[in-house]
Amino acid sequence: MLNIILSSVSQGFLWAVMAIGVYIMYRILDIADLSAEGTFPLGAVVAAKAIATGLSPWLAIALSLIAGMITGIIAGFIHTKLKIPGLLTGILVLTGLYSVNLRILGAPNITLLGKETIISQLRTIVDNRNVAALILGTTITLIITLILILFLKSEVGLALRATGANEIMAVANAIATDSMKIIGYALANGTIALAGALLAQNYGYADVGMGIGTIVIGLASIIIGERLLGASSLLRSLLAVVSGAVIYRIVIDTVLYLGVNPQDIKLYSAIVLAIVLWLGHRTKENNLGRGKSYAA
Repeated sequence: MLNIILSSVSQGFLWAVMAIGVYIMYRILDIADLSAEGTFPLGAVVAAKAIATGLSPWLAIALSLIAGMITGIIAGFIHTKLKIPGLLTGILVLTGLYSVNLRILGAPNITLLGKETIISQLRTIVDNRNVAALILGTTITLIITLILILFLKSEVGLALRATGANEIMAVANAIATDSMKIIGYALANGTIALAGALLAQNYGYADVGMGIGTIVIGLASIIIGERLLGASSLLRSLLAVVSGAVIYRIVIDTVLYLGVNPQDIKLYSAIVLAIVLWLGHRTKENNLGRGKSYAA
């Protein structure tokens, strides 16, 4: 059981990188974006293909990050310049990326068995695979969190946050909102693709269908974390996202440990998210109810 918990926590930190990318779109830019379902496997297949051809696993995740950011720029252009709504933009991007991912792989999936990955490099230092994944996940998550906090407190970052908070006021303050959205798309999709690259190396394979349910995982991580830790500050919000990803992974792995068919895991993921959303809605209604009684 202890090994299962360690595995859940290590994977939770790796998935937290993806959840941070989803957080940028849903909480900072306030755009309902589904492109993560295509960008996540994009990062995985780019990294896996690079490693399979003999490139360094560190260079592989850098290439995945770049591929994700380019995809984000394209998605941002479609949304801002072609005036296509964010939801439809995400559907267009994830649909197109399915063919792109197949082209990159040349097959539905690819294995990294026998290839050097970051996990295999770390296992020369620590013998346990889960510990190696935990070291990688916590390190990358910490780096991404610190960089994002520094960026969002910069002049450009504040303009990005203002665009998401109130676009009309942002335009009134001479902020180039279209440019800010494109930057946000690039940051979010680059981060999500990076997560795909990390998890592909952890799992030892990449598959064009591994992005299915990515949005559910990201949203569940955000909502669970915010319900437990709140979102009173930027740092607290990001810590909530990371914590939510770890807790979500523990819940899902516990369900699997209890003997649930792995084929049903996406269904249980959706159920977990629905329960969290319902509880959050009930909490909000109760708070409003108490407010009314005090006013009376």
